[in-house]
Amino acid sequence: MHGRISTGTSRSGGARLNTVIAIGIPALLAAAGVLALVFWMKARPNVGAIESRQPQAEATPGAEAVNAGAPTAAQGSAPSQPTPGAGAGQSVPTVAGSWPGFRGARRDNISTDSPPLARSWGPQGPPRLWSVQLGEGYAAPAIVNGRVYLLDYDQASRADRLRCWALATGQELWSQAYANDVKRNHGMSRTVPATDGKVVVTLGPKCHVMCCDAESGQVRWEHDLVSEFGATVPEWYAGQCPLIDNGRAILAPGGSALMVAVDLGSGNVVWQTPNPNGWRMTHSSILPISFAGKRQYVYCASGGVVGVNASDGSILWQTPDWTVSTANVPTPVDVGDGRLFLCGGYNAGSMLLGLKQSGGSIRPETIFRLGANVYGSQQQTPILYQGHLYGTGANNQLECLGLDGSLKWSSGGARQFGLGPYMIAGGLLFVMNDGGELVLVDPSPSGYQELARARVLNGPEAWGPLAIAGGLLLARDLTSMVCLDVRSK
Repeated sequence: MHGRISTGTSRSGGARLNTVIAIGIPALLAAAGVLALVFWMKARPNVGAIESRQPQAEATPGAEAVNAGAPTAAQGSAPSQPTPGAGAGQSVPTVAGSWPGFRGARRDNISTDSPPLARSWGPQGPPRLWSVQLGEGYAAPAIVNGRVYLLDYDQASRADRLRCWALATGQELWSQAYANDVKRNHGMSRTVPATDGKVVVTLGPKCHVMCCDAESGQVRWEHDLVSEFGATVPEWYAGQCPLIDNGRAILAPGGSALMVAVDLGSGNVVWQTPNPNGWRMTHSSILPISFAGKRQYVYCASGGVVGVNASDGSILWQTPDWTVSTANVPTPVDVGDGRLFLCGGYNAGSMLLGLKQSGGSIRPETIFRLGANVYGSQQQTPILYQGHLYGTGANNQLECLGLDGSLKWSSGGARQFGLGPYMIAGGLLFVMNDGGELVLVDPSPSGYQELARARVLNGPEAWGPLAIAGGLLLARDLTSMVCLDVRSK
């Protein structure tokens, strides 16, 4: 119905006027809407259109291409050309060392290729070389060939955006994005890319996988784990960090495939692991280990722990004896001799799992369990260093644990770290607390020995994992990242 306009005209003239209004106003509104849409599209940052992208290259010889596809129309694909940054076209200074993915090159959170590092700082802390603003989240960087890669969330354009900087200067070289509507839920981003120096693989908040050229940022291939494998996006979005191993990206979608291997060159799926129990994706990441002469991938899924044959994706062993309610975050720790240390928050505590080979098969056995009051980490994964485990456990204190389950020491109630990250580099333990204080500790089972402390970030929620290369340490809080020079002078 259209309202009448009283103008003092005749009844027939009023009818004609109403007809003009009835036809003209909607047409004018429609035209204005089209113009507004065109203006909005031109004003948006470079974000991929919604389209399908198929792998272009051939798969590795002998590899079976299964479900080789791209994001569905529910979300967008990234454009082939990245967005240049302020440092585009400039040479990238060489920096020795690398941190190619989650927990470093060996997934043990230890850097062994650093130059000599400072054992103390003044009250101002280590020198700050540069800093950048980020979208809200806890996503952390990977470093290789002097380049820094981080999958950020661009709140203005509603997109996951892979960003690349020069480590030495902080100049942004390029970014590559695809549309992804994510609402704030304890931040948006929370994963670490994986890179072999040739390509970079990312896993986004809603389980989109993107592989880009490490130098140019051009997209090589994409997958959507939800549409292709029926993955369930975990609460607070995906926290699993992709693994690159033997020329393949290793991912654990859950759904129709518990784990998959994707050929880095073609993007084709090489193998899929069956999922008869319907285990779902967690926030935990995949750990590669070798046991009984076989390479395997260990993963904490929603219903238990599984070991998958790296060559063909078959299940070597599994057990439902370890689960974490609400959110399973820490990754298993390989402590040697077929033993895996598992821990979690939400009163899960921790457990040492042992693998035994018998009659050609592998059998998992529980060696011991510890209550949450002894050791249980909600978010970060402990570090095995010189026969002891170091990490934040009960009451958010830094703790040292023996491999027999005995607690060697705690940092004490006055030295709590919350959910902050930690790593070992140059024989030193770097620990960040929630508020952005960086603490340097001597990792020794004889006791807690603090060497230096300084506020390097404003916080809050400085939870993203640390990364280091060439003595340059990267740390982040909820909305910013800083590069610190921790080298010895």
